[in-house]
Amino acid sequence: MYCHSHRLVTLERLMSIFKAYDIRGTYPDQVDATTARKIGAAFARFLGAKRLVVGRDMRTMAPEIQDAVIDGILDQGCDVIDIGLASTPMTYFAIGKLDCDGGLCVTASHNPKQYIGFKLCRAEARPLSADHGIPDIQEMVEADDLAPADARGKRDMVDVKSDFIDTIAGFADGIRPMKLVVDYANGMGANEAPSIFAKIPGLEIVPLYEELDGTFPNHEANPLHEPNLDDLRAKIKEVGAPMGIAFDGDADRCAFVDEAGRTVHADLSTVILARGMLERHPGKGIIYDLRSSKVVPEEIERLGGRPVRERVGHSFMKETMRKEDCIGGGELSGHFYFGEFYFTDCGVLACVLVLNQLSKEGRTLKDAADELRRYYPTGEINFRVEDKAAALKQIEETFSDAEIDHLDGVTATYSDWWVNVRPSNTEPYLRMCLEADTQELMEQRKAQLVSMLGDPI
Repeated sequence: MYCHSHRLVTLERLMSIFKAYDIRGTYPDQVDATTARKIGAAFARFLGAKRLVVGRDMRTMAPEIQDAVIDGILDQGCDVIDIGLASTPMTYFAIGKLDCDGGLCVTASHNPKQYIGFKLCRAEARPLSADHGIPDIQEMVEADDLAPADARGKRDMVDVKSDFIDTIAGFADGIRPMKLVVDYANGMGANEAPSIFAKIPGLEIVPLYEELDGTFPNHEANPLHEPNLDDLRAKIKEVGAPMGIAFDGDADRCAFVDEAGRTVHADLSTVILARGMLERHPGKGIIYDLRSSKVVPEEIERLGGRPVRERVGHSFMKETMRKEDCIGGGELSGHFYFGEFYFTDCGVLACVLVLNQLSKEGRTLKDAADELRRYYPTGEINFRVEDKAAALKQIEETFSDAEIDHLDGVTATYSDWWVNVRPSNTEPYLRMCLEADTQELMEQRKAQLVSMLGDPI
């Protein structure tokens, strides 16, 4: 009886760590060395891999978990390229550049200090997700039938850091001398970005929290949570800088803040990036997620590009980029994607390219963003809804005279406002984004949706 109950508890614990885009959980109750070893073995077996890249972030348990996941990979007869301490973008870089069958980064991204996990890729840095790969790995881990290969693989240490730094710094083009405040949040941006910025003449960096510290002693490494940007705003004002940037924990995302302390949301930053991308690659597609302001497709078309709208999630964005011949784009979450960087996301590259564009235009970030603030968004608002399907059906029926699509949840579009309501992949939440042509209309429609969905959380 005990064994049966223990088995159920173990399966429940494992099921909870397999997410839509990665594997992630708390240490050591959900992810420990034993679980990591099984994940490594299942990952290698799923890919039929002969050689995999493995990097890790600065979390306190990351060295132990990296050793364990590598042990599982080696058990399957697969060699490992150990790149050591690395941001997720540096891991993508290694996977894209080196001869391998894929790889993973041991990281829990922006989550608090007790979390650890894995971001996994096939060859060419193509991500695994709940649609492809992660359920297969989950099934193998839960079955716990991962016998070792006859011959064990070998582990080689490879240093790609200097090559990564040179590659990203090589994108800098005509950046004018300026002061830039950078909040590293004690995360992986501090491992590589300072050396990249140091290669750009005239760029004076005012750093915040640049010591690698997996306990995040200053604030959570999540730039999407506005209070986490308060220290950055204060420092911008104190030193008189024209802008600042904040990284998340694994440095694949970033947020921009202007001289007035106002966050420049990622949809507007995507437009600024698109200008340079489409100058270098005329007529290409620019991808954006369906939560973005309608100024994004309007500006992409004005610039001669092709707007490509996609559902939320980096795995969908990256795959569609390849299919639709996109040169880059962005998500409202602060992920910015670059066809010139293995179709992956990279926070420091986004910063360099934004600085390029602002320098070329001779404008501040504030001026560039204010020009794009033509409409009135609510931002993303979450609601706890137990019967998500019924709520979505009600929205569709209420706004049946709108243009309706189901790319991700329900989107209702009118000539002067639109709303998207989509279900969370992992929680009993609905997430709403709404935008209107006037402040008054936005407030009116927001109140209407709140009356339907309940109090925001």
